[in-house]
Amino acid sequence: MITLAIVENDEDERFFMAEAFGASNGFEIVGEFGNGDQLLEWLANKPRQQPQLIVTDLNMPGKNGYDIITEMHATRPEIRVIATSTSSIDATRERCLRLGAREFLIKPDVFTEYNGFVNQVFNMVGQELI
Repeated sequence: MITLAIVENDEDERFFMAEAFGASNGFEIVGEFGNGDQLLEWLANKPRQQPQLIVTDLNMPGKNGYDIITEMHATRPEIRVIATSTSSIDATRERCLRLGAREFLIKPDVFTEYNGFVNQVFNMVGQELI
């Protein structure tokens, strides 16, 4: 199983994401956070179970998704980061990849699309992390 941390400031969105990843057989959620500050504080405390993958929103108060990508790329390159957003602008994806994200995905519009989203994530990183 791939250990996963979710970073999303919208509580409903975080809940839907956690439900979908939690229901899959490929992921174990080891942390859920409302912004990058919370994630980085948790990682600094050296949790027993480190995430292999972080799925993060881009636009959040405090440290945002771009900050998380930059920090992980510089200090913990073994942790993959997949950025998510409602934006479908090519420049957003390009910036994420340039900063070191493994990939950029557009968030599902409705909860029922999250199973497909989880499958996309698994197909992107499953071979690397299992």
